[in-house]
Amino acid sequence: MTVDTVPLRLVIDTDTGSDDAVALLMAARAPGATIEAVTTVAGNVPLPLATRNALITLEVAGIGGVPVHAGCEQPLLRPLETAQHVHGADGMSGANLPDPAGAPTGEHAVDGLLRLAHERGPELTLVTLGPMTNLAAALVHDRRLLRRFRHTYCMAGAADAHGNITATAEYNVWADPEAAAIVCDAATPGTVTWIGWDASRHDAVMTPGRQRRLREVGTPLALFADRINRAVDTWATEVTGLPGYDLPDPLAMAVALDPGLIRHAETAHVRVATGDEARGQLLIDRRRGATGANLTLVRRVDSDGFEGMLLAACRAIAPA
Repeated sequence: MTVDTVPLRLVIDTDTGSDDAVALLMAARAPGATIEAVTTVAGNVPLPLATRNALITLEVAGIGGVPVHAGCEQPLLRPLETAQHVHGADGMSGANLPDPAGAPTGEHAVDGLLRLAHERGPELTLVTLGPMTNLAAALVHDRRLLRRFRHTYCMAGAADAHGNITATAEYNVWADPEAAAIVCDAATPGTVTWIGWDASRHDAVMTPGRQRRLREVGTPLALFADRINRAVDTWATEVTGLPGYDLPDPLAMAVALDPGLIRHAETAHVRVATGDEARGQLLIDRRRGATGANLTLVRRVDSDGFEGMLLAACRAIAPA
């Protein structure tokens, strides 16, 4: 793994479905990383469920004291269209999890992002795992927001135009394309990295063998991670045709925790289609005369390294 002497302090924005929960577990148990705050947004599930699932997951991971700020209840300009057909009605494959002991703070996620960026931005790494509604709303208030954080990593898009919600679009960008477009427009070189479904489809697929190895870890964290993804496994078999379910949010988190896992990336000028026919598709201009690059797109990740990080996190014994 990459050695970084600077502590990794994370702010995580999430629409907590099952793969987001695994990403939270990985961040919670990663050596040298701390989760400073979690902000929630509607996406995979409605906002109250996203917030509930985040609180539950943090408590399962043994860090229930992390502040959780509930955010936007729907996309900027569109009605909410969830991914409950993928993750289950509760976002956690119907795992019937007990209610969390904690509760969200009274601070709105957008206010929390703005405050944290201004007070502590240079020491904080932002990771977004859902639609970028909260981040876009914050950018409306502060155009320089992305430059205030140490770096921003987003699970977003499909750089090869191979979609998982439509023929060409990835869900997080499709769910709120106007928000994603605002983020693209505000991004400057070196500030924002997107890890898309194209990388997940290649490098983060939980094949039957990987699922077996996860279960064999045997810890409560491993069994939790396996249990909450049963619905996704069924959906993947029926819809995407992958040899198992994939874990896009954990892959994005793995890259944030260790950028040394990146095997191929490109910088390019990226826009987001907001029209109905191509809604959510990334429009990547790779021509020589293109407008200057605004994003780094991660295209391939060390698949074995990702699995090793996932299993190591699940082997950790969460404090009581």
